[in-house]
Amino acid sequence: MPPDRARLPLRHAIALGLAQGPTELLPVSSSGHTALIPWLFGWRYETLEPEWRKAFEVALHAGGGLALAIEMRQELSKAIAELDRRRGVVIALSLAPPALAGLLLHSGIERRMGGPRSIAAALLAGAAAMALADARPPQRRLEQAGPADGLVLGLAQALALIPGVSRSGATLTAARARGFGRRDAQTLSTQSALPVIVGASAVETLRTARHDLPAGARASLAGGAAAAFLSTLLSARLLRGGRAVREGRALLPYALYRCALASVVLRRLRSAHNRGG
Repeated sequence: MPPDRARLPLRHAIALGLAQGPTELLPVSSSGHTALIPWLFGWRYETLEPEWRKAFEVALHAGGGLALAIEMRQELSKAIAELDRRRGVVIALSLAPPALAGLLLHSGIERRMGGPRSIAAALLAGAAAMALADARPPQRRLEQAGPADGLVLGLAQALALIPGVSRSGATLTAARARGFGRRDAQTLSTQSALPVIVGASAVETLRTARHDLPAGARASLAGGAAAAFLSTLLSARLLRGGRAVREGRALLPYALYRCALASVVLRRLRSAHNRGG
């Protein structure tokens, strides 16, 4: 295996891990940023062996998922204690579509929709959907969530397998489109997304453990996972103490950020095309 396909510099691994926390918790797409940051800075991330690159991305999600589980353990315990049949059905239906899509479609999506142009398109489409959904006045309360809402949240999470869509953005958009207010939409998003994040991280970690890692890969893997853990823990604590959590998160600022990032990507692509032409 060529050296440049087997190594990820530790500083790059740590930088991507530090970006994992805020981009996972905010509706801006962590997977999109993991792909775009190396591309924008000219790192040789795409030349890594695919299995090793996948293992690194799993490590980022595992570090972030563990931090979320620790930080939100009281909320999780309370939610489990208050779980009744209606809420159980909502959560179950929100988990089924992403689980099936991840099992059947994940590899194909990564191969076909992981490039800068596709990510930019997903960022723009998600921004438009977020802005439209967030303009809807609240009409329903959290207590009114039913099976149809759980299914819509699940389909949104399945769609979030596409890099650039964002799991948080998709579920927040779905909940707002269903008429829930911002604060209740945030609660539904968190309750539906956290089990998927933790479960997917555990499954992918077990799959990755079966493959041999390149020489020197463990340091970058550990560095990225540790950075993702710390950045997610810090981001979660900062966000949980903010006004946006108490009153509900407005989606328009994130929609504007997504548009700005997409425009940077498209300009870079256009410039590269002009130089090549």
